[in-house]
Amino acid sequence: MKFWETFSKNKLMVAGSGLVLLLLIISLLAPWLAPFDPGKIDLTNVLASPSMNHLFGTDQLGRDVLSRMIWGARISLKVGFVATGVAIIIGTILGAIAGYYGGWVDSVIMRFVDIMLCFPTFFLILAVIAFLEPSIWNIMIIIGLTGWMGVTRLVRADFISLRERDFVQAARAIGAGDLRIIFLHILPNAMASILVAATLGIAGAILTESALSFLGIGVQPPTPSWGNILTAGKDNIDIAWWLSLYPGLAILITVVGYNLLGEGIRDALDPRLKK
Repeated sequence: MKFWETFSKNKLMVAGSGLVLLLLIISLLAPWLAPFDPGKIDLTNVLASPSMNHLFGTDQLGRDVLSRMIWGARISLKVGFVATGVAIIIGTILGAIAGYYGGWVDSVIMRFVDIMLCFPTFFLILAVIAFLEPSIWNIMIIIGLTGWMGVTRLVRADFISLRERDFVQAARAIGAGDLRIIFLHILPNAMASILVAATLGIAGAILTESALSFLGIGVQPPTPSWGNILTAGKDNIDIAWWLSLYPGLAILITVVGYNLLGEGIRDALDPRLKK
């Protein structure tokens, strides 16, 4: 109940939730909301400006931009959830092991985290993709495999503060094993940090995928993606402003929505922020 009280009072969190919910609805209902087939080429209607027939105009192949953006929302959500899921699983497991056992186990894991953080994430992704086929599944997995370090640090910090609590000592006293203590006793108490990291991670993954698609090494045409729509906008910026404006706004609104939601969840769940 306290969570929902804090939620309802936080207007920014409500706004972020509304934006995220709207994006989910649009992506789920894409086959019914899109007015045209996103892959239908119409060379008689190339780079048509926004009109009643094509609300967001058409691209360089005469495809309806609104339809492609609606289907692109589904791609963005898929990338966000899968990539963040991979990062959360890896980060949670490593952070839990490091924080619970400490000692040399903690040192080895955290030194590996430090090494990974030395590499600029985006350029590391570019380097890996250069050796792989630029498919949507490769993109999702690579983003996840290069985005777990922050989660590891958060989970480790929570486990270090929780592992000596009375309820953990009581679990040890009754003979509970390490795995039971980690996953059934400590991890549920660290879920607030994980949930916030996941929400913010989705926004970061969507932004990364859009950047990769913009560079031409992300989601490949004819699959619609906000990033590859922006690529067409870059090539025609002087005569087709709508190809840059609308997908750019979609990315901005989505990332802001997830960031507001993540900050709101943190404010609602973190007792240190409550007055």
